[in-house]
Amino acid sequence: MKNIVLIGFMGTGKSSVGKILSEKLGFKFIDVDEVIEKTTGMKISEIFSRFGEPRFRDIESEVINLITKKDSQVIATGGGVVLREENMKKLKENGVIFCLKASENVIFERVKGCKDRPLLQVENPEERIKELLNRRKPLYEKADFCIDTEGLTPEQVAEKIIERLRDGET
Repeated sequence: MKNIVLIGFMGTGKSSVGKILSEKLGFKFIDVDEVIEKTTGMKISEIFSRFGEPRFRDIESEVINLITKKDSQVIATGGGVVLREENMKKLKENGVIFCLKASENVIFERVKGCKDRPLLQVENPEERIKELLNRRKPLYEKADFCIDTEGLTPEQVAEKIIERLRDGET
């Protein structure tokens, strides 16, 4: 069975939904950011501050290359995985890609005060969210399916994904 890949901006529920989905389907759950932290021995925020975003993106691509060799996984990616076309190609080769989305306001409410979000450690995080979302939106739209997570629990989002898979729309 192909992998189920969850992409989308930070705070859209990729990890929460991914864990539920993997349990329901009997798939292995892979959180790309967790794999990066385990393999480097550093928090994502530390990688960003010590080496910068480009080095983080290199590590992320290396991890994507490794994990996409297996199947029957639910893969929760980092929000910026879409910034490199090769990542999306790899994920799509052996996976069905679901983009989880939410409005700027909902995302801000979900992530405000979170110190583990290096891209939001700026003077105006709300403006930063808007800027990043606008830049990434066309990349997120390359997913096979998009699901709006606003007003839904992670359980309900997981059920919507399972319905799509069951309906044979993949």
